[in-house]
Amino acid sequence: MTPSFWHWWILAALLVLIEVMAPGFVFVWLAVGAFLTGLLLLFLPQVSWELQLLNFAILGLVAVGGWLVLARRLRARGGDERLNRRGSNLIGGVYRLEEAIVDGRGRARVGDGSWTVTGPDLPAGAAVRVLRLDNTRLVVEAARDAEEGPIPPPPS
Repeated sequence: MTPSFWHWWILAALLVLIEVMAPGFVFVWLAVGAFLTGLLLLFLPQVSWELQLLNFAILGLVAVGGWLVLARRLRARGGDERLNRRGSNLIGGVYRLEEAIVDGRGRARVGDGSWTVTGPDLPAGAAVRVLRLDNTRLVVEAARDAEEGPIPPPPS
């Protein structure tokens, strides 16, 4: 029995299902190869099973290789490394203390939230500049040149 186009489309669907269950972003490209092989058979049903397998192998490798090249280019182009690190986006910003820093600990209003801060003892309402992030605490210093209100961090 020679596989027909719908056999390849079933294989493509199974490969997509495998991708959903075990993500790695490889099986979906093999599914593309299987789908295209089925599409070829839809228009040329007389193709032998050997050529079908060869076509699937070549298309699958081209799809996976094409994705790897594209992914490498996208990674090389880069992006904002701080995208999912909210705290690191605050570094350099100036904010107001909502609770005084006493014995090295206090709280600062940052946007619609409140962060624990560590630094020199300062009164509530004082402007502080974020130096770095220490786990979930902001390490701050007094910001003597600060304007009134919170100032967003400088763009990097």
